[in-house]
Amino acid sequence: MNKPTSALVLFSGGQDSTTCLASALKRFRHVETVGFDYGQRHKVELDARQNVLNAIRSQFPQWGDRLGDDHFIDLTALGEISETAMTREEEISTDDNGLPSTFVPGRNLIFLTMAAALGWRRGISVLIGGMCETDYSGYPDCRRDTIDAQQKALGLGMDKAITIETPLMWLDKAETWQLAMDLGGQSLVDIIVNDSHTCYLGERGRKHDWGYGCGKCPACELRASGYRKWQERFR
Repeated sequence: MNKPTSALVLFSGGQDSTTCLASALKRFRHVETVGFDYGQRHKVELDARQNVLNAIRSQFPQWGDRLGDDHFIDLTALGEISETAMTREEEISTDDNGLPSTFVPGRNLIFLTMAAALGWRRGISVLIGGMCETDYSGYPDCRRDTIDAQQKALGLGMDKAITIETPLMWLDKAETWQLAMDLGGQSLVDIIVNDSHTCYLGERGRKHDWGYGCGKCPACELRASGYRKWQERFR
């Protein structure tokens, strides 16, 4: 079988998906991106998507010819049926089952299904996502077992081999920072710090050494902790 030369990256504009995009651009001749509006309470990450893409095109001309179309899919119905801290103005907490209130049920499953449908039309069978179960927020749809099951279901349902790659699955956040450095040097790290967005509260007014954010939500704490460990372990 011929090795695939194209990939579709699930791209949110955050640290993880930016690192995955760089990984794809290193390995595939043609890379497209797809983002989703699922009714998230802070739209700042949708702006971050374009800022990151523009920065990569500008600072990595060697990747310019490889970076193809960016697609955007309206999934606001998901937000309408999801009463979570990601889609409603409510406190971030943990429920009795240990799941954070930021968990949006079915989100990654729907993202992957829509991406596979788009890829089918675009002739792309490799999907790349930033799911991780080493340093993560406890979302069950980020586990590799979930991804494997989804990959099998998509392949059966579309009668076509679908591959879902998760380059960060077994990395902690410090290793994710180092992977970005390995892939694109300080320029890529600077793009992640200055242009990507992770904060659950949508804070862009406060800049830290690891990027913008409130510094207190679980996403900021994970990103900041990973950055400090990266500095201690690798720098």
